[in-house]
Amino acid sequence: MNELPVTSVHIHDPFWTPKLETNASAAIFHQWEQLEKSGCIDNFRIVAGEMEGFREGWFFADSDAYKWLDAAARIYAFSRDEKLKALMDELIRLVGKVQMTDGYINTYNQFHFPGQRWVNLQIEHELYCLGHLIEGAVSHFEAAGEDSALKIAQKAADLLVKDFLGKSPDKTEGHQEVEIALMKLKQATGREEYLKLAQHFIEARGRVFPYAPLIYFQNESHEKRKAFVRAERDKYAAAHPGYDMSKVPADNPAKMPPNIRQRRNINALQGLYNQQHAPIRQQTVPVGHAVRYGYFQTAITMLHRLDGDKSLLPALQKSWERMVTRRMYVTGGLGALPDIEGFGNDYELDPEYAYNETCAALASLFWNWEMALALREARYSDLFEWQLYNAAAPGISASGHTYLYNNPLAVRSGITRKSWYSVPCCPSNLSRTWAHLGKYIYSVEGEALWIHQYIGSDATPWPDTTIRVDSNLPFSGLAVIKLTLPAAKTFSLNLRIPSWCSEPGKFTVKLNQKPLEFPLSTPQKHEATAQGYDPRPSTFLPITREWNPDDQLELTFDMPISLKKAHPNVKDHAGKVALTRGPLVYCLESVDNPGVDIFSVRLEPASLSAEKSDLFGGIILLRGKSTSGEPLTFIPYHLWANRGDSQITVWVNQGAA
Repeated sequence: MNELPVTSVHIHDPFWTPKLETNASAAIFHQWEQLEKSGCIDNFRIVAGEMEGFREGWFFADSDAYKWLDAAARIYAFSRDEKLKALMDELIRLVGKVQMTDGYINTYNQFHFPGQRWVNLQIEHELYCLGHLIEGAVSHFEAAGEDSALKIAQKAADLLVKDFLGKSPDKTEGHQEVEIALMKLKQATGREEYLKLAQHFIEARGRVFPYAPLIYFQNESHEKRKAFVRAERDKYAAAHPGYDMSKVPADNPAKMPPNIRQRRNINALQGLYNQQHAPIRQQTVPVGHAVRYGYFQTAITMLHRLDGDKSLLPALQKSWERMVTRRMYVTGGLGALPDIEGFGNDYELDPEYAYNETCAALASLFWNWEMALALREARYSDLFEWQLYNAAAPGISASGHTYLYNNPLAVRSGITRKSWYSVPCCPSNLSRTWAHLGKYIYSVEGEALWIHQYIGSDATPWPDTTIRVDSNLPFSGLAVIKLTLPAAKTFSLNLRIPSWCSEPGKFTVKLNQKPLEFPLSTPQKHEATAQGYDPRPSTFLPITREWNPDDQLELTFDMPISLKKAHPNVKDHAGKVALTRGPLVYCLESVDNPGVDIFSVRLEPASLSAEKSDLFGGIILLRGKSTSGEPLTFIPYHLWANRGDSQITVWVNQGAA
C-alpha cells in the first residue's frame, strides 16, 4: 500500500485539531526558544565564526536542531507562518556555513577535535545527527519547495556514501536513524546510492564478532574525549567569569531498579543495547535501547517495501509478536528499564521502573505504519492507534510548553513535566509526528482505499474522489464517512475494526442509513499478552461495490469500560486491573482523589461508569467507588501531570468482581 501525500489530507477533528494548533502556534516556538537558551543554536554560530563562546550540550546536540527543522518544516507545510520560515531559513543558513567543503558537519568534533571524524561510531552519534539533518532537509524541500537544505543534506549524504558504502561492519552507527533518512532521501531525489548505503548499514549490523572489544575500547576513547571537553569547559569558565555554566538543564529523573548499571554494561558488551548482537534476520526478540530498536525495525521494513526483499519479514513479524505479547506495557509503552532506556526480560514490566520513553513510542508508531503498509494487516494500525493515544500523547502537555521524557505507570514522587531536558529529543520528535499525523490515516493500492485511523479529516485518494471522515473518537464511538464522486465508481473501501470492539455485535456499519450485512470471521486464538491489551483481533472490513456520489457510511463502536488483567508471569500484578475505554487507558491521579491512597485502595468494579466532564476542554471521566465507599475518579492516562506535582497509578487493586 502507499500512503497519501500528507498535504492531501486535512485534519478537522475535535480531539486532534486543538493539539495540532497548539503544536503549530506554541510548541514549535517554545522549542526554538529552549534550543537558543541551552546553547544548541549558538553551537552553530560559534563553529561558523559568528560569535565567540564555548560549545555546549551533549555530543549529539546537533540532532536536536535538525529535528526541530524537521518539525518546523512539516508544520510550515500547512501553516505558512512567515515567522517560522524565518527561523528555518536562519538555521539552514547556519548549518550551511558550518558544513565543511566535503560535506562533513558535526559541531562537537569541529569545535573540540578539529580534524577528527567518525570517532567512536558506536557511541558518539555522528551518523545519527546527519540522519536527522537529512530528514529535516527532505521535509523542508517538500514543505517549502526550496532546495537550500536539501543541497546540504545531499552533500553530507554523498560523503557518507564515499566513506561508508562497502566498509566493514564495525563502521555502523551506534544509534540507528540514518538508515531511515537515506531511504527518504532516495525517494526525494531518486539517487540509488542512498538506498544502497541504507541497505549496507542494515545488512552489516550485528556482524562484528566478538563485539565486546569494539565497544569497550570505543567507550574508553569516548570517556577520554569527554574528560578533555570538561577540562576545556572549566578553563573557559575560569577565563570568562560571567559565563553561564547552567545553560543545559538537568536530566529527567527515573526510579532505578537494583543492579541496573551492571545490567547496562552487560547489555552493551553483548551488543544487545544497540542491536549489534546478531545479523538482522536472526533478531527476533526486542532487546536493548527501545528507541534504537524502533528506528531499526522501521528501517528494515522500509527496505523491504523499497526493494521487495521478503526474507526480511519473518524476523520483523516474530520480533513484533514478542514485543506485543511479553515486553510491552498496557499503554503500549516500551522500555522497562531506566539507564538502558529499553527492554527488560519477558514479562519484566514493573509500573514504577517503567521508562517508556516518549521517543520509543514514536519510533514504534513509525514501525507499525511501515508494517501496515507492507502487510495490509489491521493489527499494526491498531497498535499505532493505542500507542498514539496512550504512549506518545502523554509526552506533551496541554499547553505545549512542558514535556515528559519517560512515562511510568506508577509515580509516588519525583517525576513532573519539564520545559526542557538535557537530552531534549522528545519534544521536536512529538511535534514532527503531530504535524504529519494526516499521513497515517489513509492508504491506497490500485482501486482500493484503507482507513487506518478514525480521525476527522478530508482526503483526496484519487483525483476525482474525495473522502471525509467526521469522528467523535476517542471519547465516543461514532465515525461518519462521506464520499464525493463525480459519478458512480467501483472500488474497495477497507474499514479498520478496532481490537477494543472487534467482537460480533460490538460495532455496526450503516450505508445511507441502512445496516450492512457482512460475514463475521472466526476469532483466532493468540498467546495471551503480558498486560491485557492485544491488537491482533483488529481486522479490516472490506466493502467492494459501485459507490455512488454522496454515499455515506456510519460506523458505531461500542465503548464499554474494560478491566485489563496482567499475565500471571508479570510480577506483583495479581489482583490488579487497568481500566480502559475505547482506545484510551485511564489512571488514578492524586489531584482528583484527595484523601485516597491510590496505591492501596480497592476498586469496586460494579460501581464504574463513564461521565462527561468539562475538564481539559471536555473529556470522559470514569467514576467509581472503592470497596469501602470512597469516590474514585479516573482520567485518561495521557492527561496526567498537567495540574502540578501528583501521584498516579494505572494499575489498581480490584475488589469483588
